[in-house]
Amino acid sequence: MFLTRSEYDRGVNTFSPEGRLFQVEYAIEAIKLGSTALGICTSEGVVLAVEKRITSPLLELTTIEKIVEVDKHIACAVSGLIADSRTLVDRARVECQNHWFIYDERMSVESVAQAVSNLAIQFGDSDEDGAAMSRPFGVAILFAGIDEKGPQLFHMDPSGTFVQFDAKAIGSGSEGAQQSLQEVYHKSMTLKEAINAVLTILKQVMEEKLNSTNVEVVTVTPDKKFHMFTKEEVEEALEAVAPLIKDEPGPSGMSSSQAKF
Repeated sequence: MFLTRSEYDRGVNTFSPEGRLFQVEYAIEAIKLGSTALGICTSEGVVLAVEKRITSPLLELTTIEKIVEVDKHIACAVSGLIADSRTLVDRARVECQNHWFIYDERMSVESVAQAVSNLAIQFGDSDEDGAAMSRPFGVAILFAGIDEKGPQLFHMDPSGTFVQFDAKAIGSGSEGAQQSLQEVYHKSMTLKEAINAVLTILKQVMEEKLNSTNVEVVTVTPDKKFHMFTKEEVEEALEAVAPLIKDEPGPSGMSSSQAKF
């Protein structure tokens, strides 16, 4: 007796005859509804920029956290279900502190991504008390940091897969943003150029007008480590990229002829 697709849907650990885990695929689709986030890794450091969706003028903006500090040398940007991201971020922070306490050294960015991915793939598993996670985490994360290997940028999706990137976009505008990143990124890019690039691309893919209240920008550098841009710094950065944009964005996003870095 063969199972129907709906019955494969209900089992988080049940493969379909085509070798697919539908619950994981649905979790990945949930990320496409989330805020757009971008990261670029340069030789001078890593920059993260994330769209903040303001759904009400009464909303307290400080309660919207899309980029968080994991440790002094690591930041992460999230897109998808924010409640899910808090569990994963807490795990990353605990792992960093335990590593520091035991080994008296900072944890590498790759090791942090590995530790979080180990939690992300535990859906369907039961613990000692018999409790089980009923579904995959519906969130994607960009890990940005500095370690003994230099600036690092990793991406993790709901399947628990983590991969290192030079530049990566996640969220609702990720398709157009990733194409734009491929067009503007180069190995010799400076941190300043990377900041200009992520803000310009965000401005092209966001539905709302980009301003200092609906975007978060963080840099992780060897000297300053984690640095969250203040409102004044964001305004200054936006003023710097304004002359770089020649035309208004089209429905398909930014082309290489629209911006220059």
